[in-house]
Amino acid sequence: MKRKLVAIMAVMSMAAGLLAGCGGTSADTSSESSSETTEESTETSSADTEGKTVISFWHYMSTDKEGKFVQEAVDEFNESQDEIYVETQYLPREELMKQYTIGVVSGELPDVGMVDNPDHNSYAAMGVFEDITDLYEESGDTNFLEGSIASCYYDGKLYGLPWGNNCLGLFYNEQLLQEAGVEVPTTWSELEAACEKLTKDGTYGLAISAINNEEGTFQFMPWLLSAGGSVDDLSSDASKEAMTYLKGLIDKGYVSSECVNWTQADAEKQFASGKAAMMINGPWQFSGLEEDAPDLTYSVAQVPKADNGDYASCLGGENIGICTGANKEAAWKFVSWITSKEKSAEICKSIGRLSPRSDVDTESLYADEPNWKVFAEIMPNAQSRGPSPSWPELSAAIYTAQQEVFTGAKDVDTAMDEAAATVAGLGNE
Repeated sequence: MKRKLVAIMAVMSMAAGLLAGCGGTSADTSSESSSETTEESTETSSADTEGKTVISFWHYMSTDKEGKFVQEAVDEFNESQDEIYVETQYLPREELMKQYTIGVVSGELPDVGMVDNPDHNSYAAMGVFEDITDLYEESGDTNFLEGSIASCYYDGKLYGLPWGNNCLGLFYNEQLLQEAGVEVPTTWSELEAACEKLTKDGTYGLAISAINNEEGTFQFMPWLLSAGGSVDDLSSDASKEAMTYLKGLIDKGYVSSECVNWTQADAEKQFASGKAAMMINGPWQFSGLEEDAPDLTYSVAQVPKADNGDYASCLGGENIGICTGANKEAAWKFVSWITSKEKSAEICKSIGRLSPRSDVDTESLYADEPNWKVFAEIMPNAQSRGPSPSWPELSAAIYTAQQEVFTGAKDVDTAMDEAAATVAGLGNE
């Protein structure tokens, strides 16, 4: 009970900060009221549901954007069999998270619900989601990427399945790199050398987001992981190495000091306008670049790795879970269907996500979309944030340290040691 109460308080206190947990996806985050969104639920007649088990599915994919593809998939499921009818309900992300918190107390939860993957642990600890470990193992369909499925585990048990993912990569302006005689950097040393040549005439070598919220943590994670650092040991030499490296890029003028105020969308604007030759960002920016710089020739590569490390990226996106008190059998049939190999590939491509499955043929899926193909190749290196029921507070410790270092308020050792102490004091009881 204590653990559950702690989880509830953590989620409530950090609700605003969690909105960036999907890593900057285009899912709607408007402040529409729940009364307004009720009208956007599935229109259901008695003829549709007669003789069928009716289950509910809550999601935050805006009905005029990704949500229309989600609804098409649900309609297909409803028409594919005569046993189960799924009713969808759209709520803006902040409202949906609030309703989970209320529902776990009132007992009014949907049968199936969507959640940002870094937040999954918090809501599982709160009691929102059912343990589906046995159902998953008995199904025999366990073909999910390691980082993706890891985000669904809490306390050694599985509380959902990955829905659609994204990750971070290195965008680069092909013309600027060619003019500077720079090869696409693959290591930190190569990146620094490239930035030295590319930083000139009002253009920075690299744009990143180091803002004081979840987006800042999200962007720091590839550097931390590649160096061999860990969120569980922020005071380690490896963890400090990552922070020291990024601070060095700022001090040398290769990255703008304004990055502490930039969202990932702001970084995209810098890249699109030619004020940054490269940027760290994700595939959700493709549409923005098409609008902001339709003539820009760019490509994508792995985030450069530490000289003594491996490639790494950070996982974003959504999971879905069966909620406490649900018709578990019917809900599982729907969840396993919509996350299957065929449907995962189809839905994820439609809504601008990457499939979390390891058995999807990305070569064929993205044969005519090379940048999407690169992100699909990055996905196996993408690790989940946490997973931890205390992720909101843990993340806050990371982005606070980053802000302190990048603004010069504290040195790396002091900021990271204090962040480590904060993390150590969290606990998950």
